[in-house]
Amino acid sequence: MKRFLCVLLAVSLSAAAFASPKSDGGAAKPAQAQEIRVLLANHPYGELLKTAIPEFEAQTGIKVLVESLQESQLTQKLTTEFTTRSSTVDVFMTRPLQESLLYNKNGWYAPLNSYDFSDYPANTVDIGRKAGTPYVVPLVTEWQVLYYRKDLFQQAGISVPTNFTELENAAKALHKGNVAGFGSRGAGAAAVTQLSSYVYNYGGKYLDNNIAVFDKGEAVDAIRYYGRLLGSYGPQGVTSMSWEALMPVFQAGRLAMWTDASVFYGQIVDPTKTQIPEANVGVAKLPQGPRADSPFIVVSWGMGIASTSKNPEAAQKFLVWATSKELAIKGMLSNITMARNSAWLDPQVRARMNPGLIETQAHAAKNGYPYDRPFMSSVGQARDLIGEVIIESINTSGASARIPALAAEKAAAVNELLKADGEYGK
Repeated sequence: MKRFLCVLLAVSLSAAAFASPKSDGGAAKPAQAQEIRVLLANHPYGELLKTAIPEFEAQTGIKVLVESLQESQLTQKLTTEFTTRSSTVDVFMTRPLQESLLYNKNGWYAPLNSYDFSDYPANTVDIGRKAGTPYVVPLVTEWQVLYYRKDLFQQAGISVPTNFTELENAAKALHKGNVAGFGSRGAGAAAVTQLSSYVYNYGGKYLDNNIAVFDKGEAVDAIRYYGRLLGSYGPQGVTSMSWEALMPVFQAGRLAMWTDASVFYGQIVDPTKTQIPEANVGVAKLPQGPRADSPFIVVSWGMGIASTSKNPEAAQKFLVWATSKELAIKGMLSNITMARNSAWLDPQVRARMNPGLIETQAHAAKNGYPYDRPFMSSVGQARDLIGEVIIESINTSGASARIPALAAEKAAAVNELLKADGEYGK
């Protein structure tokens, strides 16, 4: 009897080992949970995503291993992992103007042909394309605007400028006492991004077919105009000022107008930092130039999928969720200028957003230029070179006879950088 029970037990165990997991009403064998690794920037939208990720995990059953890094650390980490082919990253935040040329050149982005881009301004999607294929979803945008003092305009009895002639006239009228009439970045390389819209509105470019053209007539005219405004009506020491130095001058009531990126509005009117009531701060589109009405509109942050992802389906699900309309609206309500058109049309957003930001975003989304700098791998060196021309113009209020020759010299140097990177004329 004892031997019979042992044989029976052995047969039972053997049958159980070979039985289907669902046979005899047994529970299905649990599937192994999917897992993805996501790298986010220490940016307000990255922080928003971190708090919402548990919702995604609950909805999908996908485990998200998230890392959050400062922007330079994020770029360095991604570049190192991709270069050494050791990466386990699936999805990551990315700065298209800084990274997309290198990442596309090396095939580090996965193509996003199935993603629906219909809710985005075309000019924000183009920055992440290569040969017509999209690789980056726009997340956060910024564009150039005119910040101005409503009270000073009212006291002077003048209207907000709508073109470059009116802008210069307003700067002259408001430049008195301890108030500078006009401000914008003047610190060499830092000034390149803000000069860009002036160049476009004069009908020029930094590069054309990846050849430097900022020494051509239209661009030189823009450089002279920008230098004349800042040299004649700018704050003292403007050639050493980027936005960090100009904002306190505006907040202290010593600057009547300031052209810079739209993202600074919330900081400008922060009641703990400014002496100017929010009611006295206006936001208007950059005035129209002689030949165009195209401020820059750039994607400061986007999101992509690593071409080496071992979990592309789960990565795609996360990307669609992380860039959704619902989360874009949450971002807008947190004062993050999101890229989706529908987020700007949401009634709740429009009730809270500054009307000037709404109007200028609509204009830039339709008419804006998607670069605020030369789009090239050696952009840092190129900005230094162009910055020298800008400073020469500011120091002479745009009148220097050296400007054309200096621009030609620096354009030739930028072309050498393009050739060294294999990008010239391509």
